[in-house]
Amino acid sequence: MAKNIASDEWAKTGAGPSAYVFDAYGTLFDVHAAVRRHAEAIGQDAQAFSDLWRVKQLEYTWVTSLMGQYRDFSLLTEDALDFCLARFPAVDRDLKADLLEAYSKLDCFAEVPDVLSRLRASGAKIAILSNGTTAMLQEAVAAAGIGHLVDDIFSVDALRIYKTAPAAYALVTSTYRIAAPDIAFQSSNRWDIAGAKAFGFNCHWINRSGAPEEYIDLPPDMVFSSLAGLVEA
Repeated sequence: MAKNIASDEWAKTGAGPSAYVFDAYGTLFDVHAAVRRHAEAIGQDAQAFSDLWRVKQLEYTWVTSLMGQYRDFSLLTEDALDFCLARFPAVDRDLKADLLEAYSKLDCFAEVPDVLSRLRASGAKIAILSNGTTAMLQEAVAAAGIGHLVDDIFSVDALRIYKTAPAAYALVTSTYRIAAPDIAFQSSNRWDIAGAKAFGFNCHWINRSGAPEEYIDLPPDMVFSSLAGLVEA
């Protein structure tokens, strides 16, 4: 396991999670909701369009980080959308503004409010750790009506490097002064779980799509089909 660069000085308590930290896009918020709202206008390629938008968005985060460069997540989201519009020329380019607006106000998954409320009642901190900018995340949280259930929002924009860089996960440990194993991290993205596991978090993979296992040297601690598994286990 990779050395935890931020929390070695804080002793593990072993008393259960002191904080529940959630990835945002795909975990709390449905990344396909934006295209779904305009599926009729996009046409028969709507799902393929949405899938590619997500793939290119993530690809751009990794490529820019590996180059030692940075463009914030809102810009990369727009760049990825431009690529999709070029890849699917039958889709009306005038939809671009509507799609970006819809992406800023994604639907949260149905179980999210109840799960966050029940976990928060345990006394644990509830936080978001995301590649999204602070402004994007604040808008998404407000639109979903879950602001009262989230204690803190951590954005990699402060670092100008994307997950899975260890420094991204260290934003949480350095702020909370909690050892990594005492933090429960939830993500629907298997690559994100791998990065968080390498950092030392207690990881729950929210495998909504039934995807096959990968990164087998960095396994999640538990796998759930939705966030409801956190309160049903």
